[in-house]
Amino acid sequence: MVSKAVTKYVHALHLKKYRLRHGAFLVEGGKSVLELLSSGLQTERVFVTAEFALKLPAQLAQSLVEVVSEDELTRLGTLATNNTALAIARLPAEPPLLPGATSGLFLALDQVRDPGNLGTLIRLADWYGLPGVVLSETCADPWAPKTVAATMGSFTRVPVWQRELPGWLSSLPAGLPVYGADLHGDNVHGLTLQPQGVLVMGSESHGLTPEVEACLTQRLHIPGRGQAESLNVAISAAILLDNFHRNG
Repeated sequence: MVSKAVTKYVHALHLKKYRLRHGAFLVEGGKSVLELLSSGLQTERVFVTAEFALKLPAQLAQSLVEVVSEDELTRLGTLATNNTALAIARLPAEPPLLPGATSGLFLALDQVRDPGNLGTLIRLADWYGLPGVVLSETCADPWAPKTVAATMGSFTRVPVWQRELPGWLSSLPAGLPVYGADLHGDNVHGLTLQPQGVLVMGSESHGLTPEVEACLTQRLHIPGRGQAESLNVAISAAILLDNFHRNG
């Protein structure tokens, strides 16, 4: 049985203020936990079912592992059901290399408040090998359980910075391109884009904030032929990122 004190601690980590207070976050689901354990990120504790315990790395210290029932595991976490694993990990320190000081295409997100979308965008950054993701202060928490789960393990590989976005964009070197999606922008299918600079994506409900929009050097439009009002922000980002990398 998981002690009341440990249960209280795990439940506290469902909330951002306690994640910040304790410097820890939750990782749920077998795949994500295995990614965590192979990543080098510091792990405090791992809760597993007896069946999943057989899949843990042999070198993992047994003192970190607690075998629990599926019901206990589900009650600890945020998933509707969990029959594999849940881990407590230490929040990583912010990466020392500041965006803008290196080459490549960074993804910047402005007011993306849905944790599922944010996790998918981090996963996209991993797929395309981007050097990192910059979040506005109004984005969802990258270490929320739903965000971490949606990354499907990419949270271990993609550097994330949180910045006051207009100020950060304004501080970038002159001549560095800053792209953003816009219904009145250039048809992305007719452009030859290089994966350098920053691609900024806003929430699908409100788009980019005016202060961020003012920092763009080029606006990109994804042409469509149907009647849908808009595209999900993660789908839009995937289409745009593919156009940046299609000639690579």
